[in-house]
Amino acid sequence: MGWKMFAAMLRAGMRAVRIDSLERQDQDFAWEDQEPPKPLSPKPFTFIWGLVREKFAGRLTLMMLAVVIGQGIEAFEPYALKAVVDALTQATGGAPANDVLGLGVMGWFVMLLAIWLGSMGMYRVYQIVDIYTSPSIRALAQKRMFSWLLGHSPRYFQDNFAGKLGQKVKQGANAVLGVIEILMWDVIRVLVLLTVALALLWTASPVFSAVLAGWMLVYVAVSGWLARHCFTLSETMSAAVSSSSGRIIDAITNADLIRGFARTLFERSFLGHYINEERFRSRRLRWFLVVMRLFQMLSIVALLGALVWVAIDRTMAGGMSIGEFTLVFTLAFQISNTVWHLSDRMLSFFEELGTLSEALDLVSAPHEITDTVGAPPLRVRAGGIELREVHFSFADGTKVFNGLNLTVKPGEKVGLVGRSGAGKSTLVKLIRRQYDPQYGRVLIDGQDIAHVTLQSLNEAVAEVPQQPGVFHRTVGENIAYGKPGASLDEIRAAAVKAHADEFIMKRPTGYDTIVGEQGVKLSGGERQRVAIARALLKDSPILVLDEATSALDSESEHLIQEALWTLMEGRTVIAIAHRLSTITEMDRILYLEGGQVVEEGSHHELLTLGGRYAQLWHRQSGGFLAAAE
Repeated sequence: MGWKMFAAMLRAGMRAVRIDSLERQDQDFAWEDQEPPKPLSPKPFTFIWGLVREKFAGRLTLMMLAVVIGQGIEAFEPYALKAVVDALTQATGGAPANDVLGLGVMGWFVMLLAIWLGSMGMYRVYQIVDIYTSPSIRALAQKRMFSWLLGHSPRYFQDNFAGKLGQKVKQGANAVLGVIEILMWDVIRVLVLLTVALALLWTASPVFSAVLAGWMLVYVAVSGWLARHCFTLSETMSAAVSSSSGRIIDAITNADLIRGFARTLFERSFLGHYINEERFRSRRLRWFLVVMRLFQMLSIVALLGALVWVAIDRTMAGGMSIGEFTLVFTLAFQISNTVWHLSDRMLSFFEELGTLSEALDLVSAPHEITDTVGAPPLRVRAGGIELREVHFSFADGTKVFNGLNLTVKPGEKVGLVGRSGAGKSTLVKLIRRQYDPQYGRVLIDGQDIAHVTLQSLNEAVAEVPQQPGVFHRTVGENIAYGKPGASLDEIRAAAVKAHADEFIMKRPTGYDTIVGEQGVKLSGGERQRVAIARALLKDSPILVLDEATSALDSESEHLIQEALWTLMEGRTVIAIAHRLSTITEMDRILYLEGGQVVEEGSHHELLTLGGRYAQLWHRQSGGFLAAAE
C-alpha cells in the first residue's frame, strides 16, 4: 500500500513539473548552424545569468521554489517538536501547553510526519527537474564557449595550447553547474532557514531573534571579506593548474621529439617548476581556507552557545517552557549544521568560481577578425583577386608588406616563391582574411573581403596546406568535410582523383578506417592526398596550394600534379612553392623578397631574365630550396 502511494505521488510530481515538455525541449536543443557566436562576458555571474535567461529561467525558478518550500517546511520541524514536548508535559501533569492549533500530542506528531514527508517531497521535485536542467545547462555553456572559441583568429591559436583551450571549455562548463548547484541548493537553504528561524525564535523571546540577527550581520560581513580574498587565491591556483596541464599536454604531444633528443630528464625538471607553482598556490588557498573555517567554526559555536545559554537561563528562571527550550535548542543545532555544511561547500564554490573565471578570461577574449554589421555574403563570379596598397606588420612590429599592390586575374594560376620570411604565407593569410591589413584593401571580384561574411569567404576558398589537418575520425568523414552530406560515390570519386582510393581500399575497413589523432595512422603522403581529395570535393572557385605535393614520392607527385591541374581548370589558383619544379607550368610566378614582388613572369621568362628566380632554380638540389620556409 505504501509503495502504491509513493508511486502515485511520483507520477503526480512528474505531471506537475511537465516532464514530457522538458524532454521535448531537450530534444529540440540543437546547435543553430546559422547562428553567429555570441560574445562571452568574462564575468562568471554575468555569463551564468546569460545562460539562465536564455533557456532555463523557468526550470530554475521551479527548482528554487522547491528548495524554498522544502526548506521552509523543514524549518518548522523544531516548532512541531516544541508543540509535542509541551503537549507531553501537560499530559504528564506539567504546565499547561500553549497549543495554538489545539492538535494535541498525536496531532502534532502527525504534523511532524507531514513536515518530513513534505520537505522530502519538495526536494525530490528539485532533483527531478534538475535531471532535465543540469545536463542542458552544461551543454549550452559548452556550446557558447566552443562557438566563440572557433571564431578566434589563427594568431590566438598560435598563442595558446590547443589542449589547454579544450580543457578550459570542459572545465568552465562543469564549473557553471557547480556554482549554480551551490547557490540553488546550499545558499538558498541557509537563507530560508535563517529567515524562518528569526520568526520562530521571536515566538520564544525577541532576545533570541536579536542574538541571531546580530550574529548574522557579523558573520555575513566577515565572510564576505574572506570570500573576496578566497576568490583571488582560487583564480591564481586555477591559472597555475591550467599552466601545468598545458605543459603536460605539450610534452605528451611531442613525446617522440623528447625521446629523439634524449630530453626526458630536462622535461621532468621543466615541468617540475610548474607543478611546484601549482603546489604553492594550492597550499596558500588551503591555508586561507583553514583560517576561514576556523572563523566559521568559532562563530557557529558562539551562536550555539549564546542561544542555548540564554535558553537554559530563561528556562531555569521559569520564563520558558520545556517545549520552548526544545525549540531554541533544536533550531540552534539545525542552524549550526546547515551553516557548517555551507561553509564546507565554500571550498568547492570558490574553486568552481575560480575555474570558470579563468576559463572565461581565456576564451572570451574579443575576436580579432569579425564580420562588419550587416555584412553581405561574398559572391564570386570569376575569382579575380586584388591587393591595393596593403600594409601589414605583426604585433611585435615586424613589417611584412609596405604598400603591396597585386592583381590575380580570374582563372589565373600564380606561383609564389621566395626565401623564408619573404611574405608568401602571410600573403595567403591576408587573402583568406586570417589577418587584416593595417592599411589597404584585399578584394575578390571587386568586393572588399573585410566587408563580407567570413563564412562566405571561407566557402569560396579551398586550401591544401603543407601540413594538412586531419580529424580523429574515419577517412571518409575527413574527405567529406569538404562537402557535408556528400555520398560515398562522391567521396570515392574525389579520392580516386587524388590517388587516395588505392591506399584507403587496402585497409580492412576501407573508408571507415579511423585515422587516429592528427592522422597518426596515415603517412605524410597519405594525409596530403586526403587533404587534396577534400579540396576536390569542396569545389571552390579559388584554390590555395601550400606545397601540396611536398610529402609525396616522385611517382605519386607526378600523378597528383595531373589531378591538381584537372582541379585547377576554371579556377583561380595561388600556389606557394618551395620545390620550384611543381610550379613551372603556372601562368605567372611571383618572386617575393622583403614584402615586395621583385620578379614576375612565366618560368621560362624568369629563367631568361637570369635574376633571383633563375639563381634559385640552379641552386636547388633535387628540387628543394636550400633554406626552406
